Amino acid sequence: MARRIAPLRAQVALLALGWAAACGGEDSASAPPGAVADATPEAGAEAAAGSGGSAAGGHTGADAAVEADAPTPGLGPPYPIVLCHGFFGFEQFAGAEFATYFYKVREHLASQGETLVFTPAVDPFNDSSVRGAQLIERIEQIRMATGYAKVNLVGHSQGGLDVRVVAHERPDLVASVTTIATPHGGTPVADLVLKLVQSPALQDVLDAVVKLVGAPLYDAVGEDTSVMAPLKLFSKPGITAFNAKYTDSPSVEYYSITGRTGYHLGGSHCNVANAPSFVSKYKLVTDATDALLVATETYLDGGLTDPYPNDGLVRVQDAKWGTFLGCVPADHLDEVGHLFGDKPGLTNSFDHLEFYASLVAFLRQKAF
Repeated sequence: MARRIAPLRAQVALLALGWAAACGGEDSASAPPGAVADATPEAGAEAAAGSGGSAAGGHTGADAAVEADAPTPGLGPPYPIVLCHGFFGFEQFAGAEFATYFYKVREHLASQGETLVFTPAVDPFNDSSVRGAQLIERIEQIRMATGYAKVNLVGHSQGGLDVRVVAHERPDLVASVTTIATPHGGTPVADLVLKLVQSPALQDVLDAVVKLVGAPLYDAVGEDTSVMAPLKLFSKPGITAFNAKYTDSPSVEYYSITGRTGYHLGGSHCNVANAPSFVSKYKLVTDATDALLVATETYLDGGLTDPYPNDGLVRVQDAKWGTFLGCVPADHLDEVGHLFGDKPGLTNSFDHLEFYASLVAFLRQKAF
């Protein structure tokens, strides 16, 4: 259990408003305009990953593929992998290519032979209804660039809610959905922040500051950007309404995984019969909470008996959706390799690159 820090409420509020800024940016390689005019899957993949991520729209590399008579999307499995970033996610932070959200995951997967891996960016500060609609556009670009009929969606944090929107609205585009540490049941951290920031005027000020500061730093900041929108979504009323609206599609397979930190083994919350080996092998491994998440982990864990295992931002019980595959010893930053590839702890053997490679292998075994 994480050490208690006071004044806890103030620290939680400050951390929550900027919790994922430390997560890094959205992994995307640059490509010259029109690079996917060569309509091979490999060429389309590289350009769509590099040029098709901006939430602002405009002429993208994937558009060039369409103009060059790209193949009609109809290819079957194995389908491309689309990694979807969470709240505060971005394509490149202030133009720094090293600052990527899924830290070096796309490069590692490519080294394992998985070259059709995409990391599109959507609005970093918005409701998942908005972000999901943007993601549908990105997926259409990917399909036209590669010729594949569907994609496998992997969403971290809010990215998991975004991919559920896509699967609900356009199940024809989706083979599978895997969510990682997604607040399907919301997070009490959001309820606390909203309680502390009740004034509409103050909320407007926060949104204005995000637009002012975020525009030069985040590729996908737009006029409709609102940091309050996702916080309201993660609240209990917000997520209840979301779950009622965005129900699962019968034709899509849903999986979920989450992290546990604060030296918590997870107990019954994480016990899963026949969990895949890339999850179960960490059953007795614990994680030390990153300093940036100690206050929120403490707030979420529920007290002295530590009844609510969590990853510092999302409780295990709130991260379960579809077929729950179990828990890994990682906090919300470790799950995507941050900060900037640092190790999760001296005694923690969790490796985020190995984790994503094993997850993709798991999906391939399922014929996705």
